[in-house]
Amino acid sequence: MPRFLVLGAGGQLGSELVEILPEGETITLTREQLDITDFVKVQDTLTKYRPHIVFNCTGFVRVDDAEEKVEEAWMVNAFAVLFLAKVCAELGATLVHISTDYVFDGRKKSPYTELDIPNPLSVYGTTKLMGEFFVRAYNPRHFVIRTAGLYGRKGSRAKGGSFVDRILQKARTGEPVRVVNDQITSPTYARDLAAHLVKLAETEKFGLYHIANRGYCSWHEFASAIVQLAGLNATVEPITSDQIPLKAKRPAFSALVSVRLLSAGLPPLRHWREALTEFMQGL
Repeated sequence: MPRFLVLGAGGQLGSELVEILPEGETITLTREQLDITDFVKVQDTLTKYRPHIVFNCTGFVRVDDAEEKVEEAWMVNAFAVLFLAKVCAELGATLVHISTDYVFDGRKKSPYTELDIPNPLSVYGTTKLMGEFFVRAYNPRHFVIRTAGLYGRKGSRAKGGSFVDRILQKARTGEPVRVVNDQITSPTYARDLAAHLVKLAETEKFGLYHIANRGYCSWHEFASAIVQLAGLNATVEPITSDQIPLKAKRPAFSALVSVRLLSAGLPPLRHWREALTEFMQGL
């Protein structure tokens, strides 16, 4: 029997997990191969493979679309997760579930820890928070992982590539690069997150964890660093959130820090600038 099963294996985090996990012990399923809202197929697949650890890297991540496709967002981010948690519990499998900094309202103005109380501002944040609750309530063998500003070599297809991809594309084509400077995040390299997920899952120190690259910055500062490291001669113009007609509210400050990782024997991730530098060198 395989030890690991990765759901959403084609995405930016799932694809990094696939590279790290031992090939002969891992089942990888893309969104096309297994739709987690197909409950019968989910039950059949997990019962067939009986993995020890399931990584759920799926999600409805289009934050603005979720405001209109409310039912779909609830189904993918909450109800499908509830079913997945129950099936994993029945099989005695550990569920590693990925959540988001958008469960917070951003009013704290300093990095959020696992002890802070969530208060989402959007349908996306609300549905992801409910998914967290379901995992924690229905499967004692769980890791709920909140991360922020995720980017990777295989950008989110749902968003048309990662934030890095989109900034580079605009900078190279001469499009104006306008990025908000009043939203603060913790940019996180998917490869760094994946490596920590695998180590954490083996500890069996179950619970809620924040895992993001150290430090924080505005999206404008992040974009400026991307352009600079790429050696491009493009101006990144700072704008405010109210200059973009977005359907969903975003937290003004949603950087993450962990007070729990050390108790699981894991150090914090490296600084976001160091991770971004390595990522850009590999492009």
